[in-house]
Parts: sequence; structure tokens; C-alpha cells
Amino acid sequence: MNELNEWGVSSNYINTNVSGNTIEMKTKSKKLDQYLVHDIDDYKSIQNFLKISAPIIGFIVHRFNTLEECLNMTICQWINSRSDTLGLLVIHKMSYSSKVELLNRISTQFQNDTGRQIKIQKELISNLKETGRLRNAVVHAEWENTDFEGYTHVNIKINESGIIQEYLQFDENSLTNILGLINKTIAFFENYWDDM
Repeated sequence: MNELNEWGVSSNYINTNVSGNTIEMKTKSKKLDQYLVHDIDDYKSIQNFLKISAPIIGFIVHRFNTLEECLNMTICQWINSRSDTLGLLVIHKMSYSSKVELLNRISTQFQNDTGRQIKIQKELISNLKETGRLRNAVVHAEWENTDFEGYTHVNIKINESGIIQEYLQFDENSLTNILGLINKTIAFFENYWDDM
């Protein structure tokens, strides 16, 4: 995070380039004053933006669920190719990020044991981590708290600087690119077993 200016605000760009998908969003952080408030000036513009973005957000949630199902099925196949039962017992109640780490450990161990390479391994794991991060930002964003510059409140950080409110500047293009990254990551699973 950049240093906060004299008004307690910092701005920055994040540029995520994963598998050739570039997703650019501005970030803004500001120190919490006395109350958790957001600079919301134009409710009509916010409502218009939400009408445009809501279907894309819905597709992001839907496709991410499909991605997680692909991840689940792949882990189950690694654990036992004859039945998903044991795999489901292992991943039951695991978080998405824990499943990504488990897939990474299993496939890395396979590569170490056999000397065979899974060519898409690093890119797949990287994409899975980034899609999880971006999906969480979208799903947990406080969409009704989008300010007049299009920044949406996404997180609270507490550190030695105090309590910091974090915002991302979502737009139709960045949301569409997040959806594209999720779809591209799903496509990796279609050829996962052929890649060995």
C-alpha cells in the first residue's frame, strides 16, 4: 500500500496479468475516521452502474462455482481414479485456497516421484489463486458503497498505521476481464490429464 497523504488517502493501480489476461483497476485506501462512512455522492449513477454490472457479477459467481467444481473433481481423481468418495471425504469443508494448495502439493509430488512434468502446473495454480482473490473482491464488495469516482469498498485492514478502508475501482471492462480469466482457468481443466 502507498503512503497515506495528509488527508489519509492513497491511490494506486493494480495491474493483474495472468495467462495473458490483463485486469487493470485503481485502488484507493483511506484511514478510518470516527465512523465507517463512504463518500457517496450520486446514487443515481451508482444505481445505473449496478444495473450494468449486476449480470456480470452473477456470471462471475456462477462460473467461479463451476471452476471450484472442476478443482474438486481433479483432486478426487488424483486421490482415487475409481471413485470420488475418498476425495470428497478429504476435501469436505476445505476452503477454496486450501484445495488449491492441496492440488499443488499432490501434482508437485507426482512430478517429483515420476520425473514427468505437468506443463500447465504453475500457470494453473497461479490462475486458481488469482481467480479466488478476484472473486472474493467482487463477491464481498459493498456495492451500495460505491463512491462518485466508481470506487467500491472491499476491505478493512488493521495494522500499525491504524484502521484502513480499502477500495477498488471496478468497471464493466475489469469485471468482464475477471470473468474471462475464470473461463480461461476452467479451460485448463479440460486438458489437465492430457498434459502429462
